[in-house]
Amino acid sequence: MSSSSPSFNVEAERAQILAAFKGLLKSLKDRSKEDTKIIRKAFDLAIEAHKDDRRKSGELYIFHPISVARICAEEMALDSTAIVCALLHDTVEDTYISLDDIEDSFGLKIRKIIDGLTKIPDVFDENASVQAENFRKMILTISDDFRVVLIKLADRLHNMRTLSSMRPEKQLKIASETRFLYAPLAHRFGFYTVKTELEDLSMKYCESDVFNEIESKLKSTQDVRARFIRRFMSPIKDELIRQGYKVEIKARTKSISSI
Repeated sequence: MSSSSPSFNVEAERAQILAAFKGLLKSLKDRSKEDTKIIRKAFDLAIEAHKDDRRKSGELYIFHPISVARICAEEMALDSTAIVCALLHDTVEDTYISLDDIEDSFGLKIRKIIDGLTKIPDVFDENASVQAENFRKMILTISDDFRVVLIKLADRLHNMRTLSSMRPEKQLKIASETRFLYAPLAHRFGFYTVKTELEDLSMKYCESDVFNEIESKLKSTQDVRARFIRRFMSPIKDELIRQGYKVEIKARTKSISSI
């Protein structure tokens, strides 16, 4: 999802890139100095490799791998190796960086993960008519490192969050792939929040009329539902407390796709 573009406000973009990277570092829990060092190294290489690339929206491409890395850190709680690979995940496929370059700078483990990430689109292109379940099995056998699949899920999630800048036919193709291939993978790995968001975003583009109708109804009834739930929970909570329990009751609205 990249393309070249004329020069923009370089200083402002540089400041935005640095802020995005600092946000990524803040999202990493219990990182060591070594973790920070190798993540910074991957960040510097990604910036250099993607320096002339922009997304369809006009945004510098580097914001995409930073966002994917942040999803891996914040929403999947993955380790520093996964963060490094997320930052580098498109370098071999889309730039002059080779797998040998990756191995020389980061070692064999990271090379293998990047190699697995690079192979996934090829598998789909060559087997576009294969059944979804068989495709998911193929993804799972591309690498013996499960982080390949999780980084690919994070990549797909960010692409879905930014899909509005694509052409309608491209939106439909990507959303359909996501619904049948990637949302079930997220479910299989236990990332139910990711699965739900992928399903909702897929529905937004595949069945936009139904999606918009349900979304509108949920918004219009939000206050009424909130009051009803509070009234419903209050006597239950009061009685549990009276009996000596410490309790916290939570409620959630079903997702649009689930409805």
